[in-house]
Amino acid sequence: MTQLFSDDGSVKPVTVIKAGPCVVVQAKTGDHDGYDAVQLGLVEERPAKVTKAVAGHYKKAGVPPTRVRREVKLAKDGEPMKAGDQVQVSLFAAGDRVDVIGTSRGLGFQGVMKRHNFRGGAATHGSMFHRAPGSIGASSYPSRVVKGMRAAGHMGSDRVTTRNLRVEKIDAENHLLMVRGAVPGADGGYLIIRKAVAAKRVTVPQIEKPKGKK
Repeated sequence: MTQLFSDDGSVKPVTVIKAGPCVVVQAKTGDHDGYDAVQLGLVEERPAKVTKAVAGHYKKAGVPPTRVRREVKLAKDGEPMKAGDQVQVSLFAAGDRVDVIGTSRGLGFQGVMKRHNFRGGAATHGSMFHRAPGSIGASSYPSRVVKGMRAAGHMGSDRVTTRNLRVEKIDAENHLLMVRGAVPGADGGYLIIRKAVAAKRVTVPQIEKPKGKK
């Protein structure tokens, strides 16, 4: 993350994302596959090592192998795409609303206080109950632990979607996309960026005129 200064001097917190370039590895159609989607490969500087089967998949598309492949659905009114087409950051524009999908940071095994924000017990007077979860079920009925009980366990490494982030600036030459706010995951992680599914309306504050004046 960094800061972006506007022309009026205001400061906006933004996240700089290296968005592409991406290349279409495979195009799926409703007639052949039952739905419309494309398989995108992220073009990186480091060459990718793939198996013979995967190499043949790329050779059929006529594109070099990539380390990362993701399948994304096409919009109903979107233009059809074919293998070899490029998807650039110029697809977006400043002011657009986007959804960013990523994998959250892995925090390992955590207790209930950190994982579920439990209050915990008293810290003094010899309570001997500080960070324990407490009772997890009744003994007589139903005599079992119900499903969905909040307990200690693995935390993080989940698929997270941050919705309605505003695109502040685009650097098409360097394939950079700057969105306002934070995005899921650690630095260097891979993200999927799509146009917002349910974009919020932008409200502009109105200044009321004083009474008695025109």
